[in-house]
Amino acid sequence: MIRLTNLADYAVVVMTAAAREPGAKLSAAAVAATTGIPAPTVAKLMGTLARGGLLIASRGVAGGFTLAAAPGAISVAAIVEAVDGPIALTNCLAGDAHDCAIEGHCGVRGHWGPINRAVRDALAAVTLAELIRTPAPKMVRLEVNA
Repeated sequence: MIRLTNLADYAVVVMTAAAREPGAKLSAAAVAATTGIPAPTVAKLMGTLARGGLLIASRGVAGGFTLAAAPGAISVAAIVEAVDGPIALTNCLAGDAHDCAIEGHCGVRGHWGPINRAVRDALAAVTLAELIRTPAPKMVRLEVNA
């Protein structure tokens, strides 16, 4: 099974909550109350998303976090990459090839690139604007062109 990390999943939920109030300055506590994600996790994620350029942080009594762009300009891929780094399904293309026992004689390593691009492209095709629409957005179809 291919899965997002819990933090990447929660980051999408946090960004969706922010997208529902695009001009508002949101606190981590308010987002935690809205989403049910623990406040320390939300605070950590909002800081990470701000460093990734997806949220703008304002300090002070009237501070908080706001979206850095319109909901239609922020993709799920951008959110996942801000939290987890580049999207790659295997370690050999994520810079961790030395962890692979068959690195020197793998017959499929070169084929993972197009697969990773297809997964990233599918996530890039879904924006926050689509996630906050009702009903749920249409399914994204993955196509791998080698």
